[in-house]
Formats: sequence, C-alpha cells, structure tokens
Amino acid sequence: MASTEPSTIEKPKIGSRDKSVGWYIPTLDNLSPTQWDLLENYGKIPHDRVIPSILELRDRAWEVYPFPCVGQFRFIELSLCDMPLYPTILQRIQNGGVFVDVGCCFGQDIRKLVHDGAPAKNTWGVELVGDFVDLGYELFNDAATLESHMLKIGIFDAEGTLDQLTDKVDVAYLGLFLHLFDWDEQKRACQNIVRLMKNEPGVVILGQQIGSVTGHQLPKAIGTSPIYKHDPPSFEKLWKEVGEATGTEWKVTADLDFGLGAANFKDKWGDSTTRRLVFEVERVR
Repeated sequence: MASTEPSTIEKPKIGSRDKSVGWYIPTLDNLSPTQWDLLENYGKIPHDRVIPSILELRDRAWEVYPFPCVGQFRFIELSLCDMPLYPTILQRIQNGGVFVDVGCCFGQDIRKLVHDGAPAKNTWGVELVGDFVDLGYELFNDAATLESHMLKIGIFDAEGTLDQLTDKVDVAYLGLFLHLFDWDEQKRACQNIVRLMKNEPGVVILGQQIGSVTGHQLPKAIGTSPIYKHDPPSFEKLWKEVGEATGTEWKVTADLDFGLGAANFKDKWGDSTTRRLVFEVERVR
C-alpha cells in the first residue's frame, strides 16, 4: 500500500549545483547580432568557437556560483545598451565622465561600452565574486589589453578600496544586483553607491532587477538570506529613505515588464507575480 505521508524530498533551491533545476539552460542555440559582434570583433573569438566557449565558461562559473544569472546565461546579456539612456551615457563617458558597474559579473556591459568607443580608463567594475572577473578576461581575451578598472570587492567593502571613487562617478549601473538583498541591505548598498557619485544634480543610477507586482520581502529565497522584490512604489520609497539618510534627493523612474523571462517564471522557479523592474534614478538635489 502506498504511503499517504507527504514527501520529505525537497526540491532543489537556488544555490544548488543540480543541473536539472529550471534556471539551468543546458544549451545555447543562438546569440543576438550585438552579442556576436562583441564576442567576435571585440573578443576575437572565431565564429565556430563562440558558443562552445560560452558553454565551457558557464559550466565553470556554475561550480562557483550556481544561481539563475549563470544558469540562464545572463552574464552575456548586454542589457545596458538596450536602455534608452545608453547613447547619453556613452557620450558622457567619452566626454570624461566616470562609469561604474556594480555587480558587474563578467564585465560584459563594460566591454560593450569600450567596444562602442568609451575610454576604458573611465570605466570601473565592482564584483564580489573575483572568479567572475577572471572568467570575463578569459571570455573576452583582454586581460593584457583592457584598461578598465576591475575591483574584486563588494559594495559593502570595509577595506576602503572603494574610497578612490568617492564623489567621482557620473553614472552607476546596477544589473541584477539589488534584488540579492533585503530592504535594509539594499538601503545600505544604495547609500554606499550615493557616496561614490559626484556631489551634484544630474548624476544617474540605472539598472534592472527581479521585481514583483507587489513589493514584498521573500525570506531566504536565494542562498540563506531574505530578499526584497520591488514594485515601482516600493522602489521609490527605498530611494526616498536613501535620500533622507544621505541628504540628497532623487527622481525615480521605475517600470515593470516581462523581461528576464518573467512571463514563464511560474513554470520554472518563480511565481506568477514576478516581473522585471527597470529603473533610472537621477539626483535632483
């Protein structure tokens, strides 16, 4: 007679190296023209080696950090260049502005900026997982040539390494970064980022992250830490608190859409309320 007791077998959680999870895509069928251009013409990878190289490096990264951004090849997505502000950001860097990518992963968006004509010396990457920085150099074949500053630290770095950027940044990009933390940690991270920005109106912080139709905290969804998934009102409230804590004021533009595969998250590992949050935050005072 079959047991009627509930199964004690747990489903794999985010952070598991089990490749049967919904956020591990085993194959990569094709790339966008923009990705092909960057990998072939900037990275100098032979056409027939592009996809095999990505697959090989992805599986090595999976052993280090088996999270959805790795399993779903987010590290080769060029999200910044699709944002409406991209031409303005590129011109700003070309005119001497300083750009920082917080949680830059493989540094793919930095390479795209450099490929499009941004002076590499004006671009900075901040990445806690140092192996990702090394894999980025390997993927793009530029360890000896890239003049961007790639810092193997986190935004909560207590050693003072980020102090060299205090009051110097014109544009900060946060791609798939803030949603790794709960409300209080997000607030602290944003305060640290504000400290890096030039002390003047017009500096911009923009990016994307996993959001929700209703802002709420999700306990222990990733690893062992709770995270906060924002809707536009909660994200605006976060920045109001950040402004009050830093003596600054920010104009927040945030929208939800079905990017990052949100349309089918309910069939994989998310839920029907999951959305992508895309945002621009500009200092007004």
